[in-house]
Amino acid sequence: MVKIVLFSPTPNDFKRVGVYENGKIIDLVKAYELLYDAKPPNWFYDTKGLIEGGDGAMLMIKTVLDTLRGSEDKVSYDPEKIFYYPPITNPEKIFLLAVNYKAHGKETNNEPPKEPYIFTKFSNALIGHNQPILYPKASNKVDYEVELAVIIGKKGKYIRKERASDYVFGYTVFNDISYRDKQFPSEMPYGMRWVHGKGMDTGAPMGPWIVTKDEIPNPYELRLTLRVNGEVKQDAYAEDMIFKIDEIIEYLSNGITLKPGDVISTGTPPGVGLATGKFLKPGDVIEAEISKIGVLRNYLVKEE
Repeated sequence: MVKIVLFSPTPNDFKRVGVYENGKIIDLVKAYELLYDAKPPNWFYDTKGLIEGGDGAMLMIKTVLDTLRGSEDKVSYDPEKIFYYPPITNPEKIFLLAVNYKAHGKETNNEPPKEPYIFTKFSNALIGHNQPILYPKASNKVDYEVELAVIIGKKGKYIRKERASDYVFGYTVFNDISYRDKQFPSEMPYGMRWVHGKGMDTGAPMGPWIVTKDEIPNPYELRLTLRVNGEVKQDAYAEDMIFKIDEIIEYLSNGITLKPGDVISTGTPPGVGLATGKFLKPGDVIEAEISKIGVLRNYLVKEE
């Protein structure tokens, strides 16, 4: 139906929900106030609340947009001049899959897993489009991973894969920033260190918006591309996933309740720095792009 964005006109303004349409960001709060001379419902200020509002909330957005036709310029912003938040700022859960692309498994010498291999990140890592990624004092092997992320639309547990799509709200771009020297320590008898290896501050850029699932009937046709300073590092199609989205949702919900706004990032294609030995450095500009969704752009800043 729409591309949902969480933004503020400037970093000092309050955040609110908008829609990306025809090269503009339409401010739904201002649109509602313009049309109805009233304060909008609370979920106009928070995408998670919007998703929890279900079909009724989405119908209201459609009504606002349809009524607004011809007056969009009064409540619109240039997409390059606003402050972007991650499209979900407070998910209860952020799940990610390791080695879920066949070609990525080959480049890292990993056999395909027999079941989805899951790890997590926390909200401290989330940042939005055009926001800085910290190059931390704690690591000097900072890596990138473009991924297709699924946003859960309704509460569910023990979900059969045949019904998994009913629980999907939409899709967005995710960049799984990784700290390889922390993830793969030289001496650690218990295996990889996932917390510091994946979960440092600003290590989960996401956005720039959520595309509702009706706009992407077949997510496996999507093309994932990642560029560093304009140079293509990753380029593949989602059809190379080992475990598809319905299987992942069935697996995760086996004992874990999925809730509106939960994020599932579905793995990365080949071309990561771990395989090439070429890691990120301060000043780099990273563009993670997925067809039919958009470009998530971030830049590295050395932590002071």
